[in-house]
Amino acid sequence: MKKILMAGMLLAGMDGFAQEDSTRSALTVSGYLEGYYTYDLARPSNHNRPSFIYSHNRHNEVNLNLGLIKAAYQNSNVRANLALATGTYMNANYSAEPGVLKNIYEANAGVKISRHKELWIDAGVFSSHLGFESAIGKDNWTLTRSLFAENSPYFETGAKLSYTTDNGKWLISGLVLNGWQRIQRVDGNNTLAFGHQLTYKPNSRVTFNSSSFIGNDKPDSIRQMRYFHNLYGVFQLTDQLGITAGLDIGAEQKAKGSRSYNTWYTPVMVIKLSPAPRHSISARGEYYQDKNGVIIATGTPEGFKTWGYSLNYDFLVLPNAMWRVEARGFSSKDKIFVKENEPSYHNYFITTSIAVAF
Repeated sequence: MKKILMAGMLLAGMDGFAQEDSTRSALTVSGYLEGYYTYDLARPSNHNRPSFIYSHNRHNEVNLNLGLIKAAYQNSNVRANLALATGTYMNANYSAEPGVLKNIYEANAGVKISRHKELWIDAGVFSSHLGFESAIGKDNWTLTRSLFAENSPYFETGAKLSYTTDNGKWLISGLVLNGWQRIQRVDGNNTLAFGHQLTYKPNSRVTFNSSSFIGNDKPDSIRQMRYFHNLYGVFQLTDQLGITAGLDIGAEQKAKGSRSYNTWYTPVMVIKLSPAPRHSISARGEYYQDKNGVIIATGTPEGFKTWGYSLNYDFLVLPNAMWRVEARGFSSKDKIFVKENEPSYHNYFITTSIAVAF
């Protein structure tokens, strides 16, 4: 990571307020690369993992999940981020975006609107305010993303007003968005979407978070309002043991103007054990129910009712480099998977990756 201090003389002639902050202004350039290999025991001939998997989703080939370069600028009153990326994660999650928008991982700018309080307005493309996992693998306790994360927004576009208390324990944010994981709106959609985020950190070992989305992700002519809530807690019980638990629940109108809703929900828990400074083991259990196929359509009688479980080992090779391996499986109510060209209740796979941040 490279940090470039902006020389005060470059601000000569500007007002006193800008000059006061010049010594604290900094431009930071950083990068991230994560290569991976996944072997799916179902051995899909087209090399694609199941359609509800968007990260590490290619079978039996060495590939790049995510590679990005980011420039970030911040002083006391202004901040901006621009990150361009490529990889199979980008191909899967940005497939609906046109042209060069497919490669915009992050692009936003913000202004502090209070002289003495941490009150900001930001606009652009952001990482999602929903969930405890991100696309940056090294920041997550597991190699692959939970069903929890894969089937809710990884990114969003819009504007947000955020406030952090003086003691840093509370973050409160309100958002106006273009839609459910969108940069460009769906054609014919002029419905504003909204969200909130409330994060409480009573101390360095505990985090509670509540986030929401309210909006329509279809053309206005067939508008179906969607209501979604994300709740999670992170508990670092000791230096060696941590637990993260979360619950997503959503509801969407069955038709425009309907008072009936299709619902889905997904609980997840991850336990992380760090027996030695450079080694850690994580176990995950999760369940995803979407009987009516709002998010994951199967065309089967019971819809998507699937358990997930995984075991993960991490080795921190260097402070900025991590090697990981994970075994994971899914078991569903219906035969929604395919194994040797036959329908199956189960799917098993193993993934390994190397991630480097710089």
